[in-house]
Amino acid sequence: MRFLNARYLLIPLLLVALGLVVIACGDDEPDEPTDVTFMLDWTPNTNHAGVYIAKAKGWYEEAGLNVEIVEPGAGGVDQTVASGGAHFGVSVQEAVIPAREQGIPIVAIAAVIEHNTSSLIALAEAGIEGPGDLAGKTYGGWGGALETALISKLVECGGGDPSTVEYAIIGNVDYIVGMEQGDYDFVWIFDAWDGIRYTEVLGRDVSFVRFIDHTDCIPDWYTPMIVTSESLIDEDPDLVEAFMEATARGYRYAIENPEEAAEILLEAAPELDEALV
Repeated sequence: MRFLNARYLLIPLLLVALGLVVIACGDDEPDEPTDVTFMLDWTPNTNHAGVYIAKAKGWYEEAGLNVEIVEPGAGGVDQTVASGGAHFGVSVQEAVIPAREQGIPIVAIAAVIEHNTSSLIALAEAGIEGPGDLAGKTYGGWGGALETALISKLVECGGGDPSTVEYAIIGNVDYIVGMEQGDYDFVWIFDAWDGIRYTEVLGRDVSFVRFIDHTDCIPDWYTPMIVTSESLIDEDPDLVEAFMEATARGYRYAIENPEEAAEILLEAAPELDEALV
């Protein structure tokens, strides 16, 4: 019997008020479905369950949408969606905010999870039990300015010296292997996937610095989020509303039917680890 890890899944989709104007759909349905591309932020996982369910149940089709789910390319989700290469995608607030500051016309329209479920994770032998222990260690990440700022603030709040943290750009790799090889000491993960994989599935001895435990030092924020472009909101708000209504329906179904949700996700992405899903 399979159950989706619903404790980390959506606590209902929250439409984010960032300029989204919702206009009621008319009664007339298009003769042909509208092609829509939805770009994931990573390989398929439980954070994406609602989208796969809405597609499998035919709810996108009912809304007049032919939704194709694709994995991210070299350009990244935010830039691809903003430029019209995909209609919608999954991103994170720590990427959307810098993108907006750089003038990239990306808009967050929903939060998939209500609170931050990100953590820094290390092998237990690294001796990282709290934020102050990050001092003098090496972080493996994506090289983003926000990563550096958040880690520096955590170290400072923990009484450590942020200037002693080293940074290595690692990209999309198996984090555990790199830590075992001594390439870096800790990485940034999402608890709902890698956190469960390393502990409950692989049984690894790891330690966490959970961001949600340190909101007296750093802000709580949404991870992950559904994004679209300013142009799509302006030019086709009916499409945005139709997609989000079907998507929200999918996530609600996942919460209410976790066993079936896991089955649907595994059918759509059979390469996933059944024990993890």
